[in-house]
Amino acid sequence: MSWHVASITLDNLDELPKRCRGCVFWELSDHLGKQAAEFASTDLEKEAWVSGVLLEWGSCGKIVHLRGVPAGYVMYAPPSAVPRAAEMPTGPVSADAVLLTTMQVLPEFAGEGLGRMLAQAVVKDLTRRGVKAIEVFGDARPGTEPSCVIPAEFLRGVGFKTVRPHPRWPRLRMELRAAMMWKEDVEAALEQILGSVTIPMQPAAPVQPHVPARASR
Repeated sequence: MSWHVASITLDNLDELPKRCRGCVFWELSDHLGKQAAEFASTDLEKEAWVSGVLLEWGSCGKIVHLRGVPAGYVMYAPPSAVPRAAEMPTGPVSADAVLLTTMQVLPEFAGEGLGRMLAQAVVKDLTRRGVKAIEVFGDARPGTEPSCVIPAEFLRGVGFKTVRPHPRWPRLRMELRAAMMWKEDVEAALEQILGSVTIPMQPAAPVQPHVPARASR
């Protein structure tokens, strides 16, 4: 499987699926989101949000390419940068956590393990940045609107634990302290947190046998 994960920037933002490119469910409050839709400015609002978070906080998303084409993406940010988080019934997000907002894999790439791969990329990025935990609002009834909330069942499957239950919008959390302790082997930590994920690696170079030097006569 030939794949590549890159950080989301203004240069590749248009590679997001069309409906996601203009979705501002998380980026704006409900009231402002409706206004943006009314004035057909959601694309501009999305771009402004990404630009602001990149400048003030840093990387806020990953996009995965499979066989050379965009196949899925994930976005995350500090809770203070996500207005809709304050309107969720199971908020607020803990002060020590970064909020994972949305993750999408295109239907034609379902079953390729890209969801786990994207989750792994987020954990790796935030662990290296010293974040203590990730929290996320899950959808206990996926398949209905809005579709940009990650299914709770998937989140539990990759290591998140429910910290505030709800019949529709449970809040889940993943602790990253354990991963931060394994500084000498981040990949091993991710395997323990997220389960088995196949990552292509270069084979180790063969060890050359040591030949003692001959003594000079």
